[in-house]
Amino acid sequence: MASLSIRIDVGPDNRIGPGKVQLLEMVAEHGSISAAGRALGMSYRRAWMLIEAMNSGFGQPVVEAQIGGKAGGGARLSTLGVDLVAHYRAIERAADRAAAPFLDRIAAPERTADDLPAMTSP
Repeated sequence: MASLSIRIDVGPDNRIGPGKVQLLEMVAEHGSISAAGRALGMSYRRAWMLIEAMNSGFGQPVVEAQIGGKAGGGARLSTLGVDLVAHYRAIERAADRAAAPFLDRIAAPERTADDLPAMTSP
């Protein structure tokens, strides 16, 4: 089955795609950058560098450090980070719906033209 992968170029050096969004989701789920990295099979250094690139690219944090206490510190998504994940996933769902008939054609090229939706210009 063919699938669509979305990458959004926010600026010349700021891109967001499925890997970074998944990293943000894992930070939200696990409450730390290191645990998020482990969940994705990624080193802490790689996870930290990706998060720092996003924080820098957006000019404000998408992930914020939490001050340690008895259980130690951690990390959480900022309001921007939460919004970024939600908006990215909404764009992804909308694009999947729009692309579905064309992805079906790519996945099953043996179909005839009569079986397929008409190609129209946007």
